[in-house]
Amino acid sequence: MRIGLLGTGPWAEMAYAPALSAHTELDFAGVWGRRPEAAKALADRHGGLPVYEDVDALFADVDAVAVALPPSVQAPLAVRAARAGCHLLLDKPLATDVAEGRAVVEAVERAQVASVVFFTARFQTAIEAWITEQADTGGWFTGRAEWLGSLFDGDSDSPFAASPWRREKGALWDVGPHALSVLLPVLGDVEEVTAVRGAKDTVHLVLAHTGGASSTVTLSLSAPPAASGATAEFRGRAGATVLPSSDEDGVVPALVRAGDALLAAARGGRPHPCDAAFGLRVTEVLAAAEGQLAP
Repeated sequence: MRIGLLGTGPWAEMAYAPALSAHTELDFAGVWGRRPEAAKALADRHGGLPVYEDVDALFADVDAVAVALPPSVQAPLAVRAARAGCHLLLDKPLATDVAEGRAVVEAVERAQVASVVFFTARFQTAIEAWITEQADTGGWFTGRAEWLGSLFDGDSDSPFAASPWRREKGALWDVGPHALSVLLPVLGDVEEVTAVRGAKDTVHLVLAHTGGASSTVTLSLSAPPAASGATAEFRGRAGATVLPSSDEDGVVPALVRAGDALLAAARGGRPHPCDAAFGLRVTEVLAAAEGQLAP
């Protein structure tokens, strides 16, 4: 499968480009970026790949695209790519606007292309196996998830600290999708959400799930470094169980498996659990929470 990359920023550099280059069944066929000089530099670091100034020309030359762009840029380009017949490897969140996310899903359905949204934990082997086990076990009474980062701590040297969309949208939209990607497959869809603000960009959610369980979520990109980390827990008839740690080296192996998932969905015609429709549902839940947080 010939696949092109949209995006040239830190996430494309450290995750998407290495994963596409490492994948044995994906032919990394070209790069498009909003900054042509950055696209050329990235393409050169991966064997002198073709650089496209016209994104529609890239769509015409490949079977699929991977997108490492801000959500407000990702969504409309994903619609155009799907209409051009390209399968989609997308990043979370699918969109921060429900209408834009719905447009992606509709384009995917009309074009009958495959879609996978890269929720990191869902493609880490040990964590995905744990999620599947808990979903099969059932009988859960409550759950909780905490995704705490120190991206906005004054001493952060992360290349994402200055990301405009993260600065605007905060933890709700950056790490909120990770928490929901773990809770929803185990506890069921969200029927009701309550949201309150904490310090800085910290957000607390209470979720009522279709299966009768409830959960709490704490999200922040402003936590002190010593307090940062991610965890999830379920409690029910089977007792209590906690999210395992991933022993994988970085994010690239998980993204390679997301590429595997896209290939399987494209070949078999069966939607992946983390397809664009699931991405839209996550957007809808977070948008409902954001609506309650509006001043």
